[in-house]
Amino acid sequence: MPASEAEAFYEREDHGRFLPTAYTRGPWDADSQHAGPPAALLGLAVEQRPDGRPDMRVARLTYEIMRPVPIRPLNVSTRVLRAGRSVELVEVGLTPDGGQEVMRATVLLMKAAPGSVPEVSPGRQVPGPEAAPAKAFFPVPWEQGYHTAMDLRFAAGSFLEPGPATAWMRMRVPLVAGEEITPLSRVLTAADSGNGVSAELDFHRYVFINADLTVSLHRHPEGEWVCLDARTMVDGAGIGLAESALHDEKGPLGRSTQTLYVAARG
Repeated sequence: MPASEAEAFYEREDHGRFLPTAYTRGPWDADSQHAGPPAALLGLAVEQRPDGRPDMRVARLTYEIMRPVPIRPLNVSTRVLRAGRSVELVEVGLTPDGGQEVMRATVLLMKAAPGSVPEVSPGRQVPGPEAAPAKAFFPVPWEQGYHTAMDLRFAAGSFLEPGPATAWMRMRVPLVAGEEITPLSRVLTAADSGNGVSAELDFHRYVFINADLTVSLHRHPEGEWVCLDARTMVDGAGIGLAESALHDEKGPLGRSTQTLYVAARG
C-alpha cells in the first residue's frame, strides 16, 4: 500500500491503525521511517488512552527499537502494567500490517499536582530559536521526508560539523492529520535526532544507529520549538552514547539518551 498523501506524518484510521506519509521517511532508507514520528505516535497513544487519568503526566518514556519502522500501515496497542495511586506504568507497541513488532515503549506516568511543592528549575540556558540561524539538513537523496517536515535552527554546530551541537526543531506538519499537535508530541518527534545533530563521525564512512531512546521530562513542555543541546561519545569497540539536554523557550525540561551501534560502512 502506498504512503498516505495527507499533509501530516500520519493519517488515522479505525482501531489504532495509522497510515504513514512520506514525511516520516528517514534520511538513510527510502522505505524506513525516521524514529522520531513513530516515537511520538506511541506517546500520543498513551496520552489518548480512554482509561487515562487527567491528573497523570508522562515523566519518562523508554523505547526499544527492534527493527527499522517501515513506511507501511501501523497498528498501535497499549496495556497497563501498573495502575497505582501516584504512579502508572503503560506499555505501548507498534506493529506494521502482517509484520513483527518494530518499536515498543514503557511509559512512566506520575500524578501531577501543580503548586503542591516549590518549583526548582533554572531559566533559559541556551540561545533561543530567534537567535539561531536556519540551517538545512545534510543532503538527502529524496525530496520529501522528515528533513522537509521539520524546521531546524542551530544555535551552535551544524549537521555538517562534527561534535556537540545545539539545535532548535519545530514541526511543520501535524503528527496526525486533522489533529492538534500535543506538547509531548513535539518533544518526541525531535528527541531521536540527538545522535544526528551531534555526530562525531563522518556520515559517509560510519553508521551510528540508535537501538533505543529514553526521554525523561521533569516539566511539561511549552510552545512550538524544542531544543536538543546534544553530544555524542563513542568507544573504539563500536558502542556509543548520544545525550541531549532538552529545552523549550522557557528553559530546561528534561533529557534524552540513545545507545548507539557504531560501525564502518560496508
